[in-house]
Amino acid sequence: MKDFLKFTLATITGIIVSSVILFFLSIMVLFSMASSSESETQVRKNSVMMLNLNGTLNERSQEIPFDFLMGNEYKSYGMDDILASIKKAKEHEDIKGIYLEATSLNAGVAACEEIRNALKEFKTSGKFIVAYSDNYTQGLYYLSSVADKVLMNPQGMIEWNGLSSTPVFFKDLLEKIGVEMQIFKVGTYKSAVEPFISTEMSPANREQINAYLTSIWGQITSDVAESRNVSVESLNAIADRMLMFHPAEESVKCGLVDTLIYKNDVQSYLKTMVGIDKDDSMPVLGLQDMINVKKNVPKDKSGNIIAVYYAYGDICNSASSDINEQSIDATKVIKDLQRLKENKDVKAVVLRVNSPGGSAFASEQIWYAVSELKKEKPVIVSMGDYAASGGYYISCNADTIVAEPTTLTGSIGIFGMFPNAKGLTDKIGLDFDVVKTNQYADFGMLNRPMNDGEKGLMQMYVNNGYDLFLTRCSEGRGISKEELDKIAQGRVWTGSKAKELGLVDELGGLDKALEIAIAKAGVDAYTVMNYPAKKSFFDILTSVRPDNYIKARILKSAMGEFYRPFSVLENFNKCDRIQARMPFELNIQ
Repeated sequence: MKDFLKFTLATITGIIVSSVILFFLSIMVLFSMASSSESETQVRKNSVMMLNLNGTLNERSQEIPFDFLMGNEYKSYGMDDILASIKKAKEHEDIKGIYLEATSLNAGVAACEEIRNALKEFKTSGKFIVAYSDNYTQGLYYLSSVADKVLMNPQGMIEWNGLSSTPVFFKDLLEKIGVEMQIFKVGTYKSAVEPFISTEMSPANREQINAYLTSIWGQITSDVAESRNVSVESLNAIADRMLMFHPAEESVKCGLVDTLIYKNDVQSYLKTMVGIDKDDSMPVLGLQDMINVKKNVPKDKSGNIIAVYYAYGDICNSASSDINEQSIDATKVIKDLQRLKENKDVKAVVLRVNSPGGSAFASEQIWYAVSELKKEKPVIVSMGDYAASGGYYISCNADTIVAEPTTLTGSIGIFGMFPNAKGLTDKIGLDFDVVKTNQYADFGMLNRPMNDGEKGLMQMYVNNGYDLFLTRCSEGRGISKEELDKIAQGRVWTGSKAKELGLVDELGGLDKALEIAIAKAGVDAYTVMNYPAKKSFFDILTSVRPDNYIKARILKSAMGEFYRPFSVLENFNKCDRIQARMPFELNIQ
């Protein structure tokens, strides 16, 4: 018995000691990773920048301590890093070209368009761009088509078959579990509520989806036609043939690919492009290397700042504790914009908006902060993939609004959702009673449907919210409320159409918005600074639970398009009931 206790105690002690050692080893690895990512890159002659697109694209890069546990599938890239790296590669004399390795990138069309335009600008330097993929996704082929040479594996394929949208509807599922969504909305095209109350698209929603898909596809085919010297008509004919099921040689015949080549031979191909012997060394700089390449610009002594403030994700009253969920925390944004307003060195602000909307109340608060900032200095909005509904609300009063042609914007409308779970409570055998002092004292209870009086009050509240939204947009854009209402009604527009309608001023990306901001600020010498400050590696390490982070990442990967609606239902009690937002999941493929 004594030996048993001795061995048991030794085993427990060994487990504890091993756990402590592993913990400290993990911390040392993380510290090593963090420090190595900050060392300056020395660029050698005949270097090539490699942009390996395989992961998820975000507006800004954010170093996540636990990403190394999740593998390459979960790697994330910052648009800010990619654009800055392309610009540095253009300016650095020892970098001879860019190699795109197009694997799989979770990104919107407008984001791909912005990177594509940056690559197009890079080509004006006379340097080359070569793209390679075993199998091109449609989005990455669009991005890669700007390359001087498009390479593909001899057994590879191009997914080139047009765009579709397949919304998921939950009405029947909710009925089965005994939950009914009570809806209050303004806007014929306000389709965010449809998945919860219908089993198919409304005619109005089908009309708007068809319109923006056609507009986006038109932009994609136009850009590819220009780069590849293939007509738009031919590109549509190729899409109708489902090119991906044909032999790879057919992609060459169609003019979409220049050369079929195995991945092992790509480096030799690149050496030929650089103009060096196949036996010579050719340094390759990854994205992290490029981030650490020193920018070759003189330090500005003027003290003038052009601020770029990033606002991306769902708009909410307070930040999500889940680092997986990007959000625009109204409380933080308001404080930050106030600081930019009071900072005399800041001469203009570019507000970078990438949001499908969210809380109507939070959107109004940010609108006011932008309006106050605008009184002191120019405010230019740069729209990303989305700046719709609440995203448009916070943008509408800027001096100038810039959007990509494929940006989805507008969606000026309001809705509210309240669940009635009486069917569910009846099924599981729960009964309720109530004592109240006033008529509406039990308003909002989930165990019963709303009565007519409550429904009338809710619809009145939503109507007032829509009228306020219209007023804000009318004043900001200089369009009468009557005329604006004709193009509002919750309808989503692409950036190109929004410009025709007066909802957007200019087409372009962040660089275009910066040009306008600098001109309006009237300064010759300036420094561009990004806000808010990113969370440090160690801030995240000490504030995020790894188990929650990893669980959410796995759920996202497993559920795909179902994750967003699922998370909405799961966190319904935390959401504002009145929303100014696009559909929870657009599902454009």
